[in-house]
Parts: sequence; structure tokens; C-alpha cells
Amino acid sequence: MPSPAPLGVVIVAYNSADVILDCLETLCAAAAIDRTALRIVVVDNASPDDSVQAVADWVSGKKPWMAPGDLPFTAPALSKPLAPHLVTVIPARVNGGFAAGVNIGLHHLFADPDIGRVWVLNPDTLIPPGTPAAFAAYDPGPFALMGGRATYTDPPDMIQIDGGTLNHRTGVTGNINLGRSFAATPAPQASEMDFITGASMVASRAFWDRAGPMVEDYFLYYEEVDWALRRGDLPLALCPAARVFHRTGTVIGSATLGRPASPFSLYFLHRGRLRFVRRHLPRARVTAWAYTLAKAAQYWLKGWRAEARAVLAGARDGPLPETVRARLGPVAAAHAGAQSNPASTRALSAASAVRKRP
Repeated sequence: MPSPAPLGVVIVAYNSADVILDCLETLCAAAAIDRTALRIVVVDNASPDDSVQAVADWVSGKKPWMAPGDLPFTAPALSKPLAPHLVTVIPARVNGGFAAGVNIGLHHLFADPDIGRVWVLNPDTLIPPGTPAAFAAYDPGPFALMGGRATYTDPPDMIQIDGGTLNHRTGVTGNINLGRSFAATPAPQASEMDFITGASMVASRAFWDRAGPMVEDYFLYYEEVDWALRRGDLPLALCPAARVFHRTGTVIGSATLGRPASPFSLYFLHRGRLRFVRRHLPRARVTAWAYTLAKAAQYWLKGWRAEARAVLAGARDGPLPETVRARLGPVAAAHAGAQSNPASTRALSAASAVRKRP
């Protein structure tokens, strides 16, 4: 039975006008089918596109929704306008990165004492019936973070991630069951996981009260890995009945089955990995750098020169490359370029803890 308490949902959007309505429509339709109460917060990270207006027009019914051709399940169209309390849009003043946007939404939702868990969800996901109800009602006992199962939209039976692992020698993360058949592969045990993917991750109030907000100076990648380390004795959990379909790489150019990640994505991925290693795995600095050099050489030999340079630039954690700065804009680039040191990390964490709605 669905939980009577509303399930909070945070969706951080950046230039997501082309995908976020599919996420919202399938999410709300799935919740309506199973009578799951939701409280959705869309945090727009200062998108230069019309993401905010697109969501507002969708909520009011001014912008009709048409099922996309790659939808791997049936989703009935919702009656509009939606109830005013269902979707709240919070425009951030600046693109402070993924964690900054998530923190805004978490503060907003956990301010409601009726909300006991909040689902962090990517805007490029599609939500089938049953998943909101599963995340709202599943009771694994006290937990920190809970995940489900994520498959690609193309092909829809292929698993993207069933929970994440961490290599303590290199800082490299791995996807459990990556590339396997969803139908033929059982879900893993929660004990096998080191973290939950930020694309679909449920945080409990007990964890929020203990760990506080995400550290924001990773900007992209490794925020959820860092967050999971702060759970103390609260375990990770897996809800096998909760599934999302993920359109990977639609916004920042993450790796897909057919191509490497974009230089923009690779820069932040390897910057985040080395920052994480310096903070949490200092004895692994040498082996982590050896991996960096090997990965850059691999890209270079394959002819992916821009990708190789991005790996090295991110790992050095120096000034942002001009191509990254140009894509972010001057204000967001100033945030993303914050140097990594214990003092700045504490300051960013403290700032997150008192962040108010813009």
C-alpha cells in the first residue's frame, strides 16, 4: 500500500526544456495511477533556455504533452491544470552545480514535517507506473539513501546501474550490472553498493538530519559518492520494484553506449574524482593519477584528443579551460572554479546548511 505521507521529489534542471516535461508527465501519471501523493520541486539552475516557462505552461495546461517516440511504456495524459501544491518551480539565481540545486530542493521539502523522504531525480528520466508508489511505501527499516534500478531508454531492457561501487585505489566508480538484461538479472543486495546514483536517489529525513546537505564544490559528479560516506551507521537500501528509464547524456554529454563522454563532462568527472581522492582516499593519490594518465593516453591513441586534454585538465584541478568557462558563463564558472581545500569545503557546506529559497 502506498504511504499516506507525501513523497518529496527534487528535479534539478539546466537547459532541460526538451526532456523535463516527459519526466514530469510520466512521474505524475504514475503517481496518479497508484494514488501516491507527491510534492515536486523543480530547481532551475539559471537555464538560458525556456525550461522554467515550459514547466509553467505544462502545469497550467497551456503546453500540451505528447508522448515521445522512445517512451518504453504507456503513460496516460494528465488532466490540466495540475493542483497548485503538486509542482513548485524555484529558479536559482546562478548555476551553482548539481549539488547546489539539489540542496535548494531538499531544504524546501524537508521544511515540511510531513515529508519523511525525498527522491532526487534527473530531468532526463522516464518514470513507469509503480515506481513512485514503491519509493513511497517500501520499508527497509531505517536507511540513509535508497535506490532503485535504472535502465536505458534505448535499449530499454539494458541496465545502466543497479547501485554504484567505488574503487579505493583509483577513486573510479562502477555501475553494478551495467549492460546486462533487466529481465534476466536479479537486483543486487544493498550490501554490494557503495553509493546510490544521483539520477534516482531517495534520501530519508534521518539521513538529512545527520549528514546535512551535499558538498557543493564538486559542481558535477561525485556529490552522491561523498554524501553516502557521511551516513554513519544508517545503511543504504535498494527498492527492487522501483525502476526508471534514463536518457543518458542529454544535457552535459555523459558517456553513452555509442560514444565517450563530452570534454565538458570528462573535465568535471576527473576533477571530481581527484578531489574525492584527496579528501577521502589520500593514500590512493599515486594510483589515482596513474589511472588518469592511462585514461588520457587511451583517448589520445583513439584519436579523441579533446577528450584526453579534458581528462588531464580536470585531474590537475587548475583554472577551468576556456571551453568550459564559455559554456557555463562567467558567474557559473566562478562557482565551478572554486578551489578544493578543507576550508572552502567547510564554508560551502555551511553555506548550504543555511541556504534559503531564492
